[in-house]
Amino acid sequence: MLIRRNAVLEGGVGIKITKTANGRDVSSLGAFRFGTTVTFSVRLSRALGVRAVVMRLSPDGGENTDSPFAFSERCGGEDVYRLSLDTARLCQGENSGLFYYEILLVRDGETRFTNSINNVDFELSDIPSSRFCLLVYAADFSPAAWFRGGTMYHVFLDRFFKGEGEVTLREGARLDQDWESGIPQYAKRQGDPLSNDVFFGGNLWGVMQQLDYLASLGVTVLYLSPIFEARSNHRYDTGDYERIDGLLGGEAAFSALVEAAHGRGMRIILDGVFNHTGDDSRYFNRRSTYATLGAYQSEQSPYADWYTFRGRPDGYECWWGIEILPRLNHESESCRRYFTGEDGIAANWLRAGADGWRLDVADELCDRFLDELRRAVQKETKGEGILIGEVWENAVEKISYGKRRRYFWGGQLDSVMNYPFRNAVLAFLREGDATTFYHILTELYGTYPIEVSHSLMNLLGTHDTERILTLLGTEKDGAKSTNDVLARKRLSKEERARAIELLKIGAILQYTVFGVPSLYYGDEAGMEGYHDPFCRMPYPWGREEKALVEHYRALGRLRREHAVLAEGEFCFVHHDGHSFAFERRGESETLLVAANMGEHTLSLPTDTEWKDAFTDEPVEELTVPPKDCKVWYR
Repeated sequence: MLIRRNAVLEGGVGIKITKTANGRDVSSLGAFRFGTTVTFSVRLSRALGVRAVVMRLSPDGGENTDSPFAFSERCGGEDVYRLSLDTARLCQGENSGLFYYEILLVRDGETRFTNSINNVDFELSDIPSSRFCLLVYAADFSPAAWFRGGTMYHVFLDRFFKGEGEVTLREGARLDQDWESGIPQYAKRQGDPLSNDVFFGGNLWGVMQQLDYLASLGVTVLYLSPIFEARSNHRYDTGDYERIDGLLGGEAAFSALVEAAHGRGMRIILDGVFNHTGDDSRYFNRRSTYATLGAYQSEQSPYADWYTFRGRPDGYECWWGIEILPRLNHESESCRRYFTGEDGIAANWLRAGADGWRLDVADELCDRFLDELRRAVQKETKGEGILIGEVWENAVEKISYGKRRRYFWGGQLDSVMNYPFRNAVLAFLREGDATTFYHILTELYGTYPIEVSHSLMNLLGTHDTERILTLLGTEKDGAKSTNDVLARKRLSKEERARAIELLKIGAILQYTVFGVPSLYYGDEAGMEGYHDPFCRMPYPWGREEKALVEHYRALGRLRREHAVLAEGEFCFVHHDGHSFAFERRGESETLLVAANMGEHTLSLPTDTEWKDAFTDEPVEELTVPPKDCKVWYR
């Protein structure tokens, strides 16, 4: 079926709600810059007998206010009502805010309510249920433009490439020399304590030495797993934020990588693990490794109030109860400023050459911390630095610890990791569910500021998830085995072949929807693996799935050659139960992407000439075979 955006039918009678701002149709959007006037129009058949149209609106958690639409005009058998909202007046002295609304259709003896489906489409009901959300974000909010249109590569450093250069192995760490077939250290059962002190030796020198390879994939942004001194191989248990881990090559390797990457036009984003430290750190020093007086050792420590103790020494607050990860107390001014001050950790490493931060467990970081951090990053980089939060849900409506978060109101995050997109792709590829894909993508685009939508970190896999190829090749309960089994379990030849074809479709979607694709190292090479740590195997250099690598190279070229993928409007033009098509529209170019997981060929109507985006050959018909995806442009 063809989509008529924001339209429903009641008994065959049409109702349509649209929005305009600054002379543009913005019906697909739900976030607006402070000071924008948004005009809502309701067009409905006179046969419905509607006597009045009313908007019921409230600030998040506040009281409702009813505002009547004004009758505007009659067009044939339809009436048109309009209402304009001044977002500056709506915010009542603040520079941003989150609001919820519904539209009431008042008839003789009854009222019908618009219940939002995905913050754009709706259905009518006799009782109110789900409301539309409307975000007003700060007038000066503008994520760095360089990020849009880019291609990100997520490097898990210990497992990417062991480069030549000076490194030092800290005391107590062990090195696994079996890069090709070594299995990462794992616990007997998932979640059991694990020392994580066995390393494979991937380092920053290795990233620098593989820049040619990364450039061939079209990579413009390197997202590095934690680089700071730490006890574990994943380094999410920071020991010292002021030192780069010696096994990675230290400060010398980082400086060399920055210079080489920037020379190629590549940016570098660091992993900011600012919610907790390791217990083996200069700040906590539970193991007495460091010369400093740590918070664990004494109440006289300069870091004593950086942590929360219920009873000393072992009654300290940890992240998710994991005792090696004592949680930082950001109510402490000195703790907070250590990270967010003008000479704090965030600013100093930006000064050393980083271009932004991905914030680990952003939901755990308080508003005050994020406010200060963004100010520091913006000041240090003159507005060019970027902050990306680890948020797994819709970030506009996110509630954390009972409090609504204001990530995108203009003073905190520029982007988030787009896990909802991953969920949408998995639903489509594994279950043929195009409806879920449509609703998730429509909701995100219809909720986030447009600048955020174009800056989303679109992922299919990370160090925290099962490998995408494994998920696509196995049944849903495929991971219900012991760790001893999962460590060596691989797809069959048939499962792998099917999974690769599905991944090619998923990758096309990842590279063409709004946002920035984030390629997890090795997904392009056909790496498999179940949950952590099996999704963190060493990269299979020389044993890559070459056809898959070439597919990703073609996608990198696609993004480079079609600028409309950076900031082009996103619009679904078709969807049914098992297929969909969307366009990316710009002033001089339109890209059309169609995917089909049904049993029959999908045919789309056309009245103009299109070209295949991968071959540049003209096409006469827009058809997509079952289990396939096509990209055309005009």
